[in-house]
Amino acid sequence: MSELLQEVRVFAPASVANVSCGFDVLGFALEQPGDEIVARRKDEPGLHISKITGEGGVLPTAVEKNTAGVAAQKLLEHLGSQQGIELEIHKKMPLGSGLGSSAASSVGAIVAINRLLGSPCADHDLLPFAAEGERVACGTAHLDNVAPSLFGGFVLIRSQDPPDVIELECLKPLFATVVHPDIEIKTEDTRNILRRDVALHKAVDQWGNVGGLVVGLLKGDYELIGRSLKDVIIEPIRSVLIPGFEQVKNAALNAGALGSGISGSGPSIFALSATRENGHKIAKAMQQRFDEIGLGNEAYVCKINQQGPQILEER
Repeated sequence: MSELLQEVRVFAPASVANVSCGFDVLGFALEQPGDEIVARRKDEPGLHISKITGEGGVLPTAVEKNTAGVAAQKLLEHLGSQQGIELEIHKKMPLGSGLGSSAASSVGAIVAINRLLGSPCADHDLLPFAAEGERVACGTAHLDNVAPSLFGGFVLIRSQDPPDVIELECLKPLFATVVHPDIEIKTEDTRNILRRDVALHKAVDQWGNVGGLVVGLLKGDYELIGRSLKDVIIEPIRSVLIPGFEQVKNAALNAGALGSGISGSGPSIFALSATRENGHKIAKAMQQRFDEIGLGNEAYVCKINQQGPQILEER
């Protein structure tokens, strides 16, 4: 009989949700940044969050108020496990950035605990528990951050309830440039400003773009991907909350991006490109625009993360 694991450390990646045209139904994972979660056994029963770093002391350690804590507790209840577990959450990305910070913590926690307990669940079966962490973060258990963070790559959420997630493979390399301006926007607030009714002609345009982007990915058609990275419904509303948005987006396109838009609910802005070299060129152009308006920023350039969570250490 193999010896029980006592501690597991997991990296869970950030993600870009919506991907311009796919509000709540499209997302992809990033190679960086991401969160690190440690789960270890303890003698006392129950789940306990012992440490949170990298977030300036603003996140709660109470399990029922923490996204990772809620996701982990739901998993333990599902398994009927009475094992005492201690969690450490190490935030490696800014809060309220539009990069799926809460999703990464939730995914990291459930992957670490699942592995600690001998992997009783397949990775795909962990999705509903991660989604419950999102409900705490923004009021809805949406999947467009947790699904790519958990599965890696591009995903299409065909249905939220019941969850029906399709993993999409691009036949050609894709690189993501993400620039995060030094402001925080809460997802819940950006959802509240959205209109509840959409004009039919805009909906038709959006459906066409979603279909075009999916086909573009599957065919490896860069031109079609670029033509489809357009949002006629959500971006016009949310972009007013991001200083310099139009200038930064245009800078990305002028530097050779296939397309550019708001990452999740913002304020981060993403762009896609065919090469890492061009990704860095695009990052420089985007950052220059933010610099011109006096807004501090940070850039990430990486390939699309096809792996999802990574176990960094176990003992």
